[in-house]
Amino acid sequence: MTTARERERTLGFIRKICLALPETSERPSHGAPTFFVRKKTFVTVLNDHHGDGRFAIWCAAGEGMQAMLVEADPERFFVPPYVGHRGWLGFRLDRELDRDELAGLLEDAYVEVAPPKLVAQLTPSTDEAAAPTDERSRGSGRSPRRTEA
Repeated sequence: MTTARERERTLGFIRKICLALPETSERPSHGAPTFFVRKKTFVTVLNDHHGDGRFAIWCAAGEGMQAMLVEADPERFFVPPYVGHRGWLGFRLDRELDRDELAGLLEDAYVEVAPPKLVAQLTPSTDEAAAPTDERSRGSGRSPRRTEA
């Protein structure tokens, strides 16, 4: 289990990443911090949801990502209730946490839900685009950097 302080620090990191993306907002949904692009949810942060003992996110995921990640690392990834049947991914925040991996999941969730015009405002970082990616981590290598207008 994580301490309240660790959970707050992780939630602060999640806020920083999510709210830096175009046209995002945060508001509680079913009592949990939830991030939206316009009116669509892309990430929810849950702590001990219905007594499951997890501190985790549920996030939108690209086709096939849920199955691949849950199979590759079931200690950290899971099929979340309610939204798992739509391909959403659960990711435990109460295990060893790689912030780059978490940022990648958040950014990828945004891209899954955001309208194409907002996604077009994002550009891949040169460093990240050139770097090889681990199969379990960042699916797209996208970065929340905006293009200059």
